[in-house]
Amino acid sequence: MKTLARFSVRRRWYVLVAWVVLFIGLNIIAQVTGSAFSNSFSLPGTNSTHALQLLETGFPAKSGDADQIVFSVKSGPLKNHEAAINKELATIAKLPEVSGVTSPFCTSSDPHCAGAVQMSKSGKIAYATVNFSKQSNLLGKSDIRAVETAATTLRSNSLEVEFGGNAFGSLSAPTGSPDEGFGLLATAIVLFLAFGSFLAMLLPLGVALFAIGIASAATTLLSHGLAIAQFAPILGSLIGLGVGIDYALFIVTRSRQNLRQGMSVEDSIITAMNTSGRAVLFAGATVCVALLGMLALGFSFLDGLGIAAALTVLITMMASLTLLPSLLAFQKLRVLSRRERRKMKANGPEATLVQGGWQRWAVFVARRPRTLSLVALLAILVMAIPIFSLNLGISDQGSDPAGSTTRMAYDLLAQGFGPGFNGPLTVVGSIHNSADKLAMEKLDKNLQGKPGIAEVLPLYSNPQGTVGLITVVATTSPQDRKTGELITTIRDKYIPEATVTSHTAIFVGGATALSNDFSGVLDSKIPLFLAVIVILGCLLLMVAFRSILIPLTAAVMNLLAVGASFGLVVAVFQWGWGSSLIGSGSGPIESFLPIIMIAILFGLSMDYQVFLVSRMHEEWVNTGNNEDAIIHGQANTGRVISAAALIMICVFFSFAFGGERIIAEFGIGLGGAVLMDAFILRTVLVPSLMHFFGKANWWMPKWLDRVVPHLAVEATDDVA
Repeated sequence: MKTLARFSVRRRWYVLVAWVVLFIGLNIIAQVTGSAFSNSFSLPGTNSTHALQLLETGFPAKSGDADQIVFSVKSGPLKNHEAAINKELATIAKLPEVSGVTSPFCTSSDPHCAGAVQMSKSGKIAYATVNFSKQSNLLGKSDIRAVETAATTLRSNSLEVEFGGNAFGSLSAPTGSPDEGFGLLATAIVLFLAFGSFLAMLLPLGVALFAIGIASAATTLLSHGLAIAQFAPILGSLIGLGVGIDYALFIVTRSRQNLRQGMSVEDSIITAMNTSGRAVLFAGATVCVALLGMLALGFSFLDGLGIAAALTVLITMMASLTLLPSLLAFQKLRVLSRRERRKMKANGPEATLVQGGWQRWAVFVARRPRTLSLVALLAILVMAIPIFSLNLGISDQGSDPAGSTTRMAYDLLAQGFGPGFNGPLTVVGSIHNSADKLAMEKLDKNLQGKPGIAEVLPLYSNPQGTVGLITVVATTSPQDRKTGELITTIRDKYIPEATVTSHTAIFVGGATALSNDFSGVLDSKIPLFLAVIVILGCLLLMVAFRSILIPLTAAVMNLLAVGASFGLVVAVFQWGWGSSLIGSGSGPIESFLPIIMIAILFGLSMDYQVFLVSRMHEEWVNTGNNEDAIIHGQANTGRVISAAALIMICVFFSFAFGGERIIAEFGIGLGGAVLMDAFILRTVLVPSLMHFFGKANWWMPKWLDRVVPHLAVEATDDVA
């Protein structure tokens, strides 16, 4: 590490130019090639996937995205607008990527037209179905917007026109966080208050933003080779800003301390890199391992997210280890405030031991370890209580912000056709002979009037007669648990009853069923993922600190942080506590959120654990006194960890106001987790338990010590 730091300081112009060339080059290439982000995912072997495959085979026109243009009138019948609506729908049917449009109006010569079911009983709400030739993630936004623009011309004081479905929803999906600027402003204020120097404030912020610019371009290029979700760049910015500013903050803080203690500029930077820099390297590697742990699940949707996020962390970490020391060398003593420089000139170097509020707090914790441990543990457990009502799913447009066209369309359809209409179930069967067709007809008849079913449409077969389709509308909304129970009942009871002799292959599909299966698959993988992350994290900490208890304590702390953060997410996004403040409706928590959040939280929690305990271990190695090591380590890191936590909280919470529900869930969950982690777990519970454990903190069996490789997180002067 010393060699790398010395090179970055003495060859700072080369390092700076190399990073600038990398930034410009990657961004130019990314702009030229464009992106290929996709929210598509596969669930091979699941019931809903078989239904989708049958649907694509038998009804190619229906395999693309089906969206709705919803019409509503306040007074008079909607029939009064029939001519104008049909004229515009005829125009829309000729637009690129539109494979068909079904009008809600039927002529007297065709009383059994397909659109008959698209008019509400009141005659005041109806919808036209727009069938696109591709799924929404494969459509160009210009093609979708052309449909929306054409239909919008129908709006008037007497006719309301709204748009529902995945394709129309993609038009309003934000590509960034509009309120991210407020988070950056708050971060700049925290940094300025912590350093008292404008130039010192710019370093962590500038390095993090610079690294994110590179990582974003790299992720865009990576999307051409991996299935990466559309929200991955925003998620990457969220993680990259958090860890990037933190990593730079720890190094800059240590370098400034070294300068105040009388070191030269070069020595202060090299020593900071050889201590805090090593901690950054180890912490960044831990975050990457946690994120790449998602690869063990074998789920392509998570693979892309995990690799993209890990790449972002890797780039921000490398920028902190190379670009930052070169910038520190350019700044020289200007990284200190004028007041600090005057004080050094007048009084000479400051003392090594930190005095003040954090020293007093560390002593207070040392005197009351049991009481404080119980209080902190109780606080975390109370915050985790909502997790017991966690409902995983995929939130639909019923959770979109009030006033958005997709939310208004959703509410109008629920009002006109019932709450289950927004997530109809498609029961698809393979027809090879007359027995299969009879089984489908029997099922269609048996489903009529069953509990939880509002409507069953007649059996519809493709022209070749090889695939049958039954559309089932539930009495409950797609997000309701009872809808998921109905899917299970149809699969496990009604279908077997209808196919007892024919053994016809019949499956339940549709967006709601796909969401249900998606949640089930991910739920089953969470225990494996937790085991992988916990074991890998413990092994890394064991290597770093030559200890058994410290890794186990860290694992428990991480689980507590995860539980408390999930409790906060459930309270806000499922129970609706304060969700209106961030423009989000209440609904199920995204089924992939737990796995991704666990990966990120374990990585971030390890960051604080590494920075806190590495300083304690440094003191332990030098003194051999457990109590003094914990007190001095906490006193020396308390201020920087709290500042780093405040920065992360500002960054994460700012993403909650961007209008993207998924990102808001991550922002609230991660921000709340950092708040509890830094100010309850690392400030109170971890040092309290370490005082309680005594010298056992640093114990490792001799046979294990010989087996485990040696890797110093902190280094003395003789370590290169």
